[in-house]
Amino acid sequence: MDTEGVRSFVRAAELGQLRHAADELGVTQQAVSKRIAALERDLGVRLFTRTAKGVELTLDGQAFLAHARVVVAGVDRAVAAISPGSRALRIDVLGLRSAQAVVLHDFWRAHPETALDVVTLRVDDPHAAVAAVRAGEVDASFRSVTDPATLPRDVRMIHAFDSPLELLVGPRHPLASARTLTPVQLRRHRIWVPGIAPRSEWADFYDQLVTDFDLRVDAAGPHFGDEVLLDVLADSADVATLVGSRDRYLWPTSHDLRRIPIVEPTLAYPLSLVLPRANPHPGLRAVIAHLRTLPPLPATAWRPTWAVTPA
Repeated sequence: MDTEGVRSFVRAAELGQLRHAADELGVTQQAVSKRIAALERDLGVRLFTRTAKGVELTLDGQAFLAHARVVVAGVDRAVAAISPGSRALRIDVLGLRSAQAVVLHDFWRAHPETALDVVTLRVDDPHAAVAAVRAGEVDASFRSVTDPATLPRDVRMIHAFDSPLELLVGPRHPLASARTLTPVQLRRHRIWVPGIAPRSEWADFYDQLVTDFDLRVDAAGPHFGDEVLLDVLADSADVATLVGSRDRYLWPTSHDLRRIPIVEPTLAYPLSLVLPRANPHPGLRAVIAHLRTLPPLPATAWRPTWAVTPA
């Protein structure tokens, strides 16, 4: 059934004249007449009788009108659900406790009128996230493709913000009392980062970090979740991990964990935003403007060579 024929029928029934329905729908009166005639042929009934004043519903037309209104409303809702200008802005983040989610939450608090849908694709390969952007599954993704030459032409990747790293340790760790730490001071200590997946952007990040600063980053063992990682740190006198300064972690007070900034240079994890090159969701403009207001890194900061340059 032609839904535009159903829409033409509904407006003609409500307005009483084909000409008025045509004016509202932005088509000719002849087009409305042909749509309704085709609808009548499909249904096998007459929906209108013509009068000197316009059109009037037949008994079949009266019976059909309520259902036709439901059809038109359903089509309108379906179109709105996928229209970039009216549906919620869908953005992929690595996790709901990640710096990306925290920054998006700050944006939404400043712009509560924004319909925002924060999702986690749960893929390690950033190219899978790029594919989701291209397919329209998400409007943008906070992922970094470390070889920009592999990006498809119909997407672009821009600098979002940088996340300074902190060392997270338990109270018995030898560095627990430090107020700040330099990369040189970390060299002899085990930094446990479980869950470094092959082909992931963070695998490339830690490879370069280890090479540039001669650090001991250990990715051994499965990642059983943040709670298990925090429990291990609380009980250990020699295990530490790295977290972003905006990452949200919660632990029992008895854990007494310490977050220690790394300086001289600040070690920064670069975060990028992947979005369509053509016709991005209109809501992305406000998000990008918010990202531009975030404080820059200190003058003495380290970023991997593949990091996107801030605009």
